[in-house]
Amino acid sequence: MTAISSKKEGPRPSNTLPDTIKVWDPVVRLFHWTIVTACILNLFLLEEGKYWHRVTGYVVAAAIALRIVWGFVGTKYALFSDFFPTPTRVMRQILDILSGAEQRYIGHNPLASLMMLCLMALLAATALTGWMTTLDAFWGEKWLERLHGTIANGIMVLAFVHACAAILESWRHKENLVWSMVTGRKKT
Repeated sequence: MTAISSKKEGPRPSNTLPDTIKVWDPVVRLFHWTIVTACILNLFLLEEGKYWHRVTGYVVAAAIALRIVWGFVGTKYALFSDFFPTPTRVMRQILDILSGAEQRYIGHNPLASLMMLCLMALLAATALTGWMTTLDAFWGEKWLERLHGTIANGIMVLAFVHACAAILESWRHKENLVWSMVTGRKKT
């Protein structure tokens, strides 16, 4: 995790945008917006259990697999080692927020990292339980269908919290974090 201070660095090369740094690579951004789109489709628009709902679930499973691989071999801010939310890091950020001395992070902050990993785990569990409902061994099992639905509802709640936190952090740090996930750039 890279926290930054408020002091400015020297002159920038002419090929970069003023006062910005490349943070989110295309794989991270594609993963993020694929998951956002898939969640909107499967939670609100597509009919549960039908063909396109299942296809969307398989796309999510493939995106998660790609993101896990990218977490070990990708660019600096995509690496799990750069942002893994240890209890110490999470507690430090919470205490810094409470004291009004929170650091700003270029990549994921510890709480955002925790949220991302929780969402990825729930998405994987939803994809797995959805796939299991198509197997003969689990066909028509109501407990599995309820579990699949409960996990999906958990994703919806956490995604709402994630979106609200991104908006709040954008306001607190005076930068558009949602837009940075479109452009890949954040202010320095």
